[in-house]
Amino acid sequence: MTIQLSETAAREIKTIIDQQELDSEAVRLRVGVKGGGCSGFSYVLDLTESHRDTDEEFSQHGVKVICDPKSLLYLNGTEIDFKDEIMGRGFVFKNPNASSTCGCGSSFQA
Repeated sequence: MTIQLSETAAREIKTIIDQQELDSEAVRLRVGVKGGGCSGFSYVLDLTESHRDTDEEFSQHGVKVICDPKSLLYLNGTEIDFKDEIMGRGFVFKNPNASSTCGCGSSFQA
């Protein structure tokens, strides 16, 4: 099992790549976690052309996704979606490894 990117999230990533005039063949979506946030860990999304030999790489709906092995321990099985609603728009994480999440949805505890 890996990280799942919804079709809606993939469409939004492709739109951002186009808007920023990035090389769609070279750019990858880096997904990770870092210490911090209101619950202990926060999610990281970054468009990058660089990757490390240790990164796990996979493709979802035409988007190349990379994740370092340490982050993958916390993110394995996570679904990333994109919501565009009256209350706001942004990426949403459904993480089965999180024991609790914060109200803003951008950090979690494992």
